[in-house]
Amino acid sequence: MKLLLGLLFLWLLSSVGNADHLEEQGKLKALRSFQFSCEQAMLPETPSSSVHALRPADIKTVAAIGSLQRTPRSGVHHEDLLQSPGKSLLEVSVEALAALISSFNPSVLHQSPQPGTKGVISDSQAIDLLHQAEEIVKLMKDSQMMDFQNDWKLITVFFSAENLCSSCASTQLKNCVLDNLEKLKAVLDFLYKKVPKAFINLVDSTELTTSSLACQDYNNASNPGRNQCICVGEHSTLDDNILRWSYQDAWEKLLESERYDQKDDFTVILQPSLQERNLLLRVGRDGFITTSKTQVETLEEDYIFMAVGLWNNMMEPVGRKQPYDFTKMLQVLCPSQENPYMFTYRNSNYSYSAETSNTKETSQERTYGTNIPCFDRSPSDTVPVSVHNLKPADIRVIAALGDSLTAGNGAASKPRDVLDVLTQYRGVSWSVGGNENISTVTTLANILREFNPSLIGYSIGTGKETTDNAALNQAVAGDRAEDVPAQVRRLVDRMKNDTRINFQTDWKLITLFIGGNDLCDFCNNPVHYSPENYTYNLQKALDILHREVPRAFVNLVTVLSIASLRELHTSENTCPKLLMRILCPCVINPKANSNELKKLVYFNRKYQERTRQLVESGRYDTTDDFTVVMQPFLMNVNMPKTQEGLPDSSYFAPDCFHFSQKSHSQAARALWNNMLEPLGKKTDNQQIEDEIVLKCPSEAEPFLRTYKNSNYTYPNQTPNYGSQLLCEDRSPSSPPATSVHSLKPADVKIIAALGDSLTAGTGIASDNLLDLDTEYRGLSWSIGGDGSLENVTTLPNIFREFNVTIMGYSTGMGSENDSNAFLNQAVPGAQAEHLPAQTRNLLRLMKTDPRIDFSADWKLITVHIGGNDLCNYCKDADHYSAVNFIRRIQETLDILHTQVPKALVSLVEVMDLLPLRQLFVDTQVQCPTYRADYLCSCALGGEENSTNLMMVREATRAYRLGIQRLVESGRYDTHENFTVVVQPFVQNLKIPLGQDGHPDVSYFSPDCFHPSQKGHSQLAKALWNAMLQPVGQKADSFDFTADIVLNCPTQNKPFLATYKNSNYTYPPVEPTNEPIENWGSDLLCSVQAPSSRVPTSVHELQPADIKVIGALGDSLTTAVGAKATDLQTDWRGLSWSIGGDGTLETQTTLPNILKKFNPNLYGFSTGSSKETAGFNVAERGTTVRNMSAQARELVELMRSSSKINFKEDWKLITVLVGGNDLCQYCLDKETYSVQKYVKHLQDTLDIFYEELPRVFVNMVEILEISGLRQVAASSSKCALTAKNACPCFLNPEENSSELQEIKRVNRDFQVEALQLINSGRYEEREDFAVVMQPFFRNTLLPLDSNGKPDLSFFAADCFHFSVRGYAEMAMALWNNMLEPVGEKQTYNNFTHDRSKLKCPKPEKPFLSTLRNSEFRNSDLNLEKTESSVPYWAVIVAAVAGVLAGSLFIWLVSGRAKRRQRETDTEKNIKMTSL
Repeated sequence: MKLLLGLLFLWLLSSVGNADHLEEQGKLKALRSFQFSCEQAMLPETPSSSVHALRPADIKTVAAIGSLQRTPRSGVHHEDLLQSPGKSLLEVSVEALAALISSFNPSVLHQSPQPGTKGVISDSQAIDLLHQAEEIVKLMKDSQMMDFQNDWKLITVFFSAENLCSSCASTQLKNCVLDNLEKLKAVLDFLYKKVPKAFINLVDSTELTTSSLACQDYNNASNPGRNQCICVGEHSTLDDNILRWSYQDAWEKLLESERYDQKDDFTVILQPSLQERNLLLRVGRDGFITTSKTQVETLEEDYIFMAVGLWNNMMEPVGRKQPYDFTKMLQVLCPSQENPYMFTYRNSNYSYSAETSNTKETSQERTYGTNIPCFDRSPSDTVPVSVHNLKPADIRVIAALGDSLTAGNGAASKPRDVLDVLTQYRGVSWSVGGNENISTVTTLANILREFNPSLIGYSIGTGKETTDNAALNQAVAGDRAEDVPAQVRRLVDRMKNDTRINFQTDWKLITLFIGGNDLCDFCNNPVHYSPENYTYNLQKALDILHREVPRAFVNLVTVLSIASLRELHTSENTCPKLLMRILCPCVINPKANSNELKKLVYFNRKYQERTRQLVESGRYDTTDDFTVVMQPFLMNVNMPKTQEGLPDSSYFAPDCFHFSQKSHSQAARALWNNMLEPLGKKTDNQQIEDEIVLKCPSEAEPFLRTYKNSNYTYPNQTPNYGSQLLCEDRSPSSPPATSVHSLKPADVKIIAALGDSLTAGTGIASDNLLDLDTEYRGLSWSIGGDGSLENVTTLPNIFREFNVTIMGYSTGMGSENDSNAFLNQAVPGAQAEHLPAQTRNLLRLMKTDPRIDFSADWKLITVHIGGNDLCNYCKDADHYSAVNFIRRIQETLDILHTQVPKALVSLVEVMDLLPLRQLFVDTQVQCPTYRADYLCSCALGGEENSTNLMMVREATRAYRLGIQRLVESGRYDTHENFTVVVQPFVQNLKIPLGQDGHPDVSYFSPDCFHPSQKGHSQLAKALWNAMLQPVGQKADSFDFTADIVLNCPTQNKPFLATYKNSNYTYPPVEPTNEPIENWGSDLLCSVQAPSSRVPTSVHELQPADIKVIGALGDSLTTAVGAKATDLQTDWRGLSWSIGGDGTLETQTTLPNILKKFNPNLYGFSTGSSKETAGFNVAERGTTVRNMSAQARELVELMRSSSKINFKEDWKLITVLVGGNDLCQYCLDKETYSVQKYVKHLQDTLDIFYEELPRVFVNMVEILEISGLRQVAASSSKCALTAKNACPCFLNPEENSSELQEIKRVNRDFQVEALQLINSGRYEEREDFAVVMQPFFRNTLLPLDSNGKPDLSFFAADCFHFSVRGYAEMAMALWNNMLEPVGEKQTYNNFTHDRSKLKCPKPEKPFLSTLRNSEFRNSDLNLEKTESSVPYWAVIVAAVAGVLAGSLFIWLVSGRAKRRQRETDTEKNIKMTSL
């Protein structure tokens, strides 16, 4: 072996100069995908003498050793998956770390594994890790390229706990851990003694294997005294997880002992491992047996990902290091100015002291006994034949089914003995344990033994379900609901084969508790662990019991509210946090308020709800000797707390996941009490820390409570949604009606409908989320014809009471193409743009159906659309604008008007979606809140008062206003046989509330978005009544819970209401309000004084501290168009960011606001001449390449000014640029490329960063320029001017490739600019900050009374702002400056309000920066998106920039910059560059 390594070393030296080899040029190409923005560091004159002050630049050599072996499973290819034709983990990690360090020390060397094995070894060829350490030290000593004694070395040790024992007794398991620890100590001891100046990373590589975790012998030849661990039988995932944690815990304790911190030039740091197990077998791989090029490249990318994660943890203090997984893209962290070194235990100020428990240990022996206060413990006089007359003493046999909570894992374990959680203490299990007696051990079995000492079936002692001790406790650790039927089968067999049990006549009590493991894993496979599958598996198990087990009372204990477990994980205690994350990742890992956590809570509640529905179905109450009773005491359980209000870990086993005996005792008491409580009155929120006094059967109620002896009636599973119609006159017109204005209900012969999923009937009768694709068209409110009005309330069923021959309604289920859909042509997901196509299909069906006399039959057509448009409005306000929406409605109505004779079109207004948010924000409601974004992100997602909600609210108003104007124009009242009537009853939606004050979800399908049949019935009744209400007197609100009585046509008003028979006169167009000429503001801030001393940090800068103001940009900053009729003058004094004309009371500008804090502010512009421009260096026609020249000009102006103290005065500079570049991109893609845009922007900021002291830079985000198309379309004059001004956006056809390209470039501008600002490039100086101000990110389009863009915000050219628009910009910018990063308002609703200006907060009166907002760059989670949000102000931003160099900056998403990295020829010890 030594000869082999020696030959390797010679081979490596011989390859040093081979830098041109093609393979080597791209060897770390995957590393380029990471964001790396560390400043180039000067090499230190003298390397650090202490490992605790070791900087990356001090590292001379990078090396790694490791054991990465695995034991193949059956069916798995025997080739080690960590060995491939590409590079190994050891090799790539060494190269990647060296490449990163080369940014600080270009001469860093790295030591790679030998050729052939590449550091990965099979079991038969295993090189002992200690031997590897010896050889790598020898090679470093012999190397001529390094000074072994004086050069700093970074060595990574990959150490695996692959040789695990999992089925042995706990003492043998502890020996396995000790053996593993001794092996590791030997390696680290050797390095400690032999290697000077070394920083050792210890990385757990167990996760990188696919080991079967079989117990193996750890060098028993060298450890003859150590007991071998001989494991037999199966082991569970729980065993594997606890063992893994035990190994890591042992390693941590070894390092915390400071064994390797006695010298100042050596340390060992345990770095976190991957969160994801079986890395190479992740879902999505193309198969792990092949070694295709794609697979090899993917493996190497994974290894680089791991190496970057390792590097990042080296940059994090001990105690703050985080595991990393493949679901997150990593940004390479850099050493900070305050902490330029790699973190060790010592320089992290890490405390080795163990965290204290929240409970005080006492010397008093723990006892968990109970007194039974019941005097009557006698059985029935004769053995009962009915389960509803069953007394506790009548029970002869007790049994239990479930998981590790019933198996008793860790129930009697000593504190902190995590390994002992593998022991199943079945004798103290809450529902079936029988250790000792009730005086010392409280369990349900021991309670029942006080009533019947002859009870059999309880478990004792310890052991698995297969042992004799387990008896009829057949719970299996790690089992899920799908495993319970197998448990039932074993239980039935055991009972039948037990000679002590008379299977036919003995009464049996069986407790079933399952579901925790399902919830812990549901996020990995939501379909498999769906509530439907959960209850289906419960049903299978209960069906077996019901079918095969006579005389049985089954306790079905509801799954607990598992989310409370998170409190133990987040509090300071002795809980093994990593183990908790491993045992129950779907509960512990989600972030607070995340969709993942909401989904967990929803699944949890649905498990409970569907369990209740299963029991209350009556399925198990068909015989008198069997019942299933749901015991809900854990349903709303909370985390037990100490007197101090902290989570009390004494109720849990050492793993803080399973119950301790303390909890088992309480659960037994609560279960017993539940069994004696009548149905409908059972405790469902037992607090575990409360004293629970055992209840007793009473003389009046001596039985275990069932639905029958509780006089409890299960809720009706098939409710009736019929209605009564009390109308006496149901006759048609005589003679037949010739005018739509004299149309009686009985005259209608054809009924039809157009719309979306509401009309298609999506989910009406669904009872689970998986069924939501079903369209129950026969139950649809406006067109369904299933059943009759007696049991199904729909509009057609009401009309059938007047005309039994009416046709067109849909029945049953299916799509719009099915024959039973008939004239219901609604399509789920349809938007207004799809209505014309639906209309044409409807026309075709009506014309071709022989049953319909198209010319003579009166037709009622209900149209309802708009929900999906609103749900997408915030993603593309241009596409879903009110103008486009109304245009599509008009196209639809025009088709009907011109081609359909004898028709009344009932146009139901757009529904108000925002009230539906109540269903998704109320935590007590069982709604899938995690689906809010999927269902309707613009209305259901986000915070209250967010941009999206404001946009939806404004769009809803605009849609309605447009519909009203369209219909009231008289466009569809040109002849007597056609009209359109608007039905406004859904304008104001009132969400139904239950008796508990929470939303009543029974009115909705399982998604809580579409109405259920109950809701459709109410909508149908409201629609019918609206059709009879006169125009002008129609209801404009809808209450789901209202007792809606069907109205009848009267003798005076027998017709369906139209504008004409309602004597309704369409109102004239609303007059336009007189314009406001004064666009000033009122500043109501009480504190306007400067800091007590001039701050030295930009992060403590108050508004009054600013002495100088400046601005860069284009014609927006020169304020072209401020006086609307003059487009030739630069009205710099009115500029939003730099103008100083007038006062704040008459004109709102940023300087006028700041002058309220510092009247001596200097640099603002006045008037319109260049001479009075002050420090406003903006020019018309500016593109980003002109900005560096403006920056230099501004610096020189400030430097040469006698009015300011260049070094001491604080300066505020606002930058706005980029629109010209976008509008001209297609004319010269090279000049206006994304790369050059960012480069010029960087050059500009670099000038300020290098030359200007004490400066705060506002960077205003750029909007998406495509919104220009919408404003241009509002006026022919605007369209003509704009096409010349911004050809790249306005000339391309809609949906053309050219338009898509420029939109993509627009997004890339946004992405790259934001990445530059937040890269950390400008954060090293204490007196400098650049902050992105996003107030234009989501700007709402201001509409006039006609629903068109309000041009009062624009100058005469329709592109520049008027003085009103500039005032709005100033207010928004000021407010942004005060709002913390991450909480800045990202929209401006452009409504006149003199009091909109915010004030600095007294507790934090500073201008907001990244640092004082406590907002890290890593908090940014930006992605490229296909959809975006164009708004009106982008027109101003772009075209004003094109005409005279203006733009706005809107950055909505980011991507990691691709950096080009050249690499040298691979060699064992070589130069490495990044």
